[in-house]
Amino acid sequence: MKHLLAIEGLSREQVERILDRTESFAEVGRRDIKKVPTLRGRTIVNLFYEASTRTSSSFELAAKRLSADLISIKSAGSAVDKGESLKDTIATLSAYDPAAIVIRSPQAGAAGLVAGWTDASVINAGDGMHEHPSQALLDVFTLRRRLGSLEGIKIWIVGDVTHSRVARSCLLAFGLMGAEVTLCGPPTLIPRGIAEATGVTVAYDFDGLGEADVVYALRMQNERMSESFVPSLREYAACYQIDSRRLGPRQLLMHPGPVNRGVELAPEVIDSPQSLITAQVESGLVVRMAILYELLTGTDRAKPERGPAPAEPPRIGQPA
Repeated sequence: MKHLLAIEGLSREQVERILDRTESFAEVGRRDIKKVPTLRGRTIVNLFYEASTRTSSSFELAAKRLSADLISIKSAGSAVDKGESLKDTIATLSAYDPAAIVIRSPQAGAAGLVAGWTDASVINAGDGMHEHPSQALLDVFTLRRRLGSLEGIKIWIVGDVTHSRVARSCLLAFGLMGAEVTLCGPPTLIPRGIAEATGVTVAYDFDGLGEADVVYALRMQNERMSESFVPSLREYAACYQIDSRRLGPRQLLMHPGPVNRGVELAPEVIDSPQSLITAQVESGLVVRMAILYELLTGTDRAKPERGPAPAEPPRIGQPA
């Protein structure tokens, strides 16, 4: 693997290799001295054009735990504020000979473009409404540690699927690992044609929610909405909020964060023993260590020629 741009296109073998590598870094995390010299002398660039807490901090800490040199750039206060283009920013950063560039952008396909402009490995930390592959990998790792396997596990992804890059990556990763995925939400928040394109099941109510082994709630992506998709958050919460009445005692709860308490999740389930939200955050660090390791020290690390940048990212269905 040279880049991690999307879950789409990865094989189960590639995913399992990253997960197995993650287990070894989880063991390192239990030591008193948690740093390893694996990437000493290599430079990692974190380029975040969108606000982030979990993804940004875990990639930064992952690079430091691997002893890499780190450059962290936020759009605010950088040359981007002065009108510098993404391509020119990458040209500037490439002068430092980075081993990897981790990029988050509000524009779908940005990571793919960057991969065509640099010799560095590129990791997509979220691009618009396209994908967020490292989030999906940490979610798979979290569930595999808890359940042993995802084969035959029933997972319901509930909420704003249309605007969620996490949902797109997770439904692909969960399906790749053998899980049965159901998407649930208002019709306006489920992409048209997604069931036919991916083989998932679609539901618009909670009639079958009791059959789920895992309930994965999504945040309402208000920053990506140009119009009203639900009458009000209060009405949305009344119909689709996961609370203690709707979450069964055997079911596990997940959420990619940040959580809007009282909207998609009731406070009592966030803090319940069934919640894996904290475990997901913990998994984020070691999974991202494994991603950096696999991309930068895996087999066949000869630098390939730069491929053409894709005109647009692959899409799963169309927004409703």
